[in-house]
Amino acid sequence: MTTLQFIGAAGTVTGSKFLLDDDGYRVLIDCGLFQGLKELRLRNWEPLSVNPASINCVLLTHAHIDHSGYLPRLVRDGFHGPVYGTRGTADLLSVMLPDSARIQEEDADFANRHEYSKHKPALPLYTEADARAALRLVEGVDYGEEFGIGKFLKVSFAPAGHILGSGFVRVETNGPGRSPASILFSGDLGRYDEPILHDPTPVPEADYLLVESTYGNRLHEHVDPKVRLAEIINETAGRGGKVIIPAFAIGRTQLLLYYIRELEEENRIPVLPVFVDSPMAASATRFYKKHTEDHDIEMRQLGESGHNALATRNFQLVQGRNSSKALNSLSGPAIIISASGMATGGRVLHHLALHLPDPASTVILVGYQAAGTRGRRLQEGEKEIKIHGEFVPVRAHVETMGSMSAHADSAEIMRWLGQFRRPPKMTFIVHGEPEGSAALRDKIVGQLGWDVTIPTYKQTVELTNGRMKDEG
Repeated sequence: MTTLQFIGAAGTVTGSKFLLDDDGYRVLIDCGLFQGLKELRLRNWEPLSVNPASINCVLLTHAHIDHSGYLPRLVRDGFHGPVYGTRGTADLLSVMLPDSARIQEEDADFANRHEYSKHKPALPLYTEADARAALRLVEGVDYGEEFGIGKFLKVSFAPAGHILGSGFVRVETNGPGRSPASILFSGDLGRYDEPILHDPTPVPEADYLLVESTYGNRLHEHVDPKVRLAEIINETAGRGGKVIIPAFAIGRTQLLLYYIRELEEENRIPVLPVFVDSPMAASATRFYKKHTEDHDIEMRQLGESGHNALATRNFQLVQGRNSSKALNSLSGPAIIISASGMATGGRVLHHLALHLPDPASTVILVGYQAAGTRGRRLQEGEKEIKIHGEFVPVRAHVETMGSMSAHADSAEIMRWLGQFRRPPKMTFIVHGEPEGSAALRDKIVGQLGWDVTIPTYKQTVELTNGRMKDEG
């Protein structure tokens, strides 16, 4: 018997975790942290619906923390099997998981020193030692490489175009007495015609499909992001302010550097100091240059010509806390790119605390801002934001550049789905807020005529001989 349980990214965009049980062999596809609303973040502290020690292996669609960041906790609680991802994902995890642990330890330490946490003492969800233990289990595989797990399962990855190393995970089961079945996990679906990475790979068929719906009810702006970015940089520089960009260290940071470099080369913006204040982003940028298997044609040609596509003219990777603090006394216009992308933690909080009260400065939100995050509250126009226990007035300009999201919008999702040669027996809409998931379901049913369902948190379904049985 094959069952599938949705223990994350069901009814929300975070905490991606899907448990596939094939005749007792348990596979966790994605192992993400819940982020955003407190009620979601509290789920990170709850025991899983299954004993971690009983899980045989983990498959990761990509390295973003809402898809991988629970892994150290899983290992701490007893998991000891292999963790498979693409080679790009494996490299990114080597910096992302320890960084996630350090942020949690630093935030807990800061809360204890300043006594603003309700918990005495405040504790991290896991430590850097836990992250290092998890990394010892990670194995990188190539795109298109088929490998076996358990007795009856085969796995392969195909480029998803979301971030470096992101892949669709295809699991095929062919146990005795059962019809063969394939299950495809989209992870996060990337954009079409974006710089640096390949477009999402066309997939001809799957018996069961899990597809994300982050932007299931929205279309990205049909605006050249470079045009808007140039406008914001020029306006802010003209006021003498700083451009502060909370950005995911993986993906958005590299795309921003790519665009800023092009704008400088085209003489469309002044050459400003550009600081990437994120050790993880610095390492990730090196990995982006290394993994040419993920590069689109233009990125590959730039690399072959010896051109550094991810460096501006006055560019600095900030190393260490002291160098980060030194930015506080920086005079004149500058661009500071720092994690985290939703302003939920990390060094960007210190830059926001300093520059949000400054009407000359601008904060640019360049990715999806989940409900409950500081990024979402800034996006919705709140005039005061709580950072490190203190309320900070928002006088700076706040701009959103939705066209820079790494997620496919509803039209791009439908474009990818339209390449299937036959409909899946069932399509599960996951990784989205309720409105986005419902809108995508209606669009798929209306345009493609597929069978679609939106699973609920912890719901289990049985996949048997081509039929789906809901176990509640």
